[in-house]
Amino acid sequence: MSHHSHFRDFITFLSTISGDIANVTAPPFFLAPVSVVEVGSCWTERPLVFISATRETDPETRALRVLQWILCSLRSQFYIGQGDKAGLKKPLNAFLGEIFQGQWTDGTSTARMICEQVSHHPPITACYMWDDEHQIRGEGYTRVEMNFSGNLNIKQTGHAIVHLDKYNEHYLVPMPNCKVRGFLSASLYPEIYGTYYLTSSTGFTSQITFSGKGFFSGARNSFEAKLYRTDDEKKEPLYTARGQWSDRFVIMDTRGIKEPIICEPGAVPASKLEVAPLEAQDAWETRKAWQHVLAALRGNDMQGIVKEKTKVEEAQRAMRREEAAAGKVWEPKFFSSSEDSPLFHELAAGTPWALEAERTKGVWTFDQEKSKTAVKPYHGELTPLGVLKGADESS
Repeated sequence: MSHHSHFRDFITFLSTISGDIANVTAPPFFLAPVSVVEVGSCWTERPLVFISATRETDPETRALRVLQWILCSLRSQFYIGQGDKAGLKKPLNAFLGEIFQGQWTDGTSTARMICEQVSHHPPITACYMWDDEHQIRGEGYTRVEMNFSGNLNIKQTGHAIVHLDKYNEHYLVPMPNCKVRGFLSASLYPEIYGTYYLTSSTGFTSQITFSGKGFFSGARNSFEAKLYRTDDEKKEPLYTARGQWSDRFVIMDTRGIKEPIICEPGAVPASKLEVAPLEAQDAWETRKAWQHVLAALRGNDMQGIVKEKTKVEEAQRAMRREEAAAGKVWEPKFFSSSEDSPLFHELAAGTPWALEAERTKGVWTFDQEKSKTAVKPYHGELTPLGVLKGADESS
């Protein structure tokens, strides 16, 4: 049976499900060779863009640089690093406790990241990024929900907060929702939709409104944004940005003081991801845990994908049953949750943004104390495939 026939069957299957399908297993041909825990790489894969705000002495310009960085990250985030000409595939569903650790170097800057799947039901991923030399760090989390109605509707609940420690400055970053379109033609692409706010503790707000290609007009992945002073009741823009976040957009100074900034996110390649060699990785690190699935995906081995993926999934289900029977609660290695975030409320004031902590099992932040005691092997003899005493975990 061809992939196109399988694709039609998959659409028919999705149409029968009325609830959340975030944890539904996608067919092998629809899978990207990367796990959900790596999607946050979009924020740090260009270190000089990530740290650009720290190089500015003016708070208005820093707010602009943060906006530019977020807009430039969208292409890699929603096309899962493949680019807008390569179609769209679904990343692997992360299992509970899955960890990603990596770094990128670009010029004189090195950006680092730790991500961890802190919940599986519902699926919640937490992320921490930093560059100590340039005194920038960020932490965020998101719960992903999906449903199918002709399009695949992806809703994210959560947020990120970026700290410029050099200036004691904070930015609240949204997690936008998305629709995956093109199911009828089997040529999938994402469209972000809605209006979102990126706010700073120094009194600047960026309002970003996403649109897209309609039946008769519009361009795919379009948006408009404006940056204004938060206390300006008229919201007169200091800067505007327009274009396509997956292709090309232009940032304009409305006062004519600065030259336009032309951004083409796909024109400059990302820095090379650096991770520990496979033999030095922990069993819970994503590249090692999924190594055989990833090899099968690269080799287009459909039976191998199903076989190796099923091993992990069945072992995880057994682990959850054992925990439930023993009354145990899984404890993440790098992140902790709290009931509220005063900083969120301070930064979200004046926007329609609500925290919704009850839907994300709290507010997830990087736990510095936990990280100091997180040593390999992270879970002793327990691996994602169960307890493997004296066995080769890669077998």
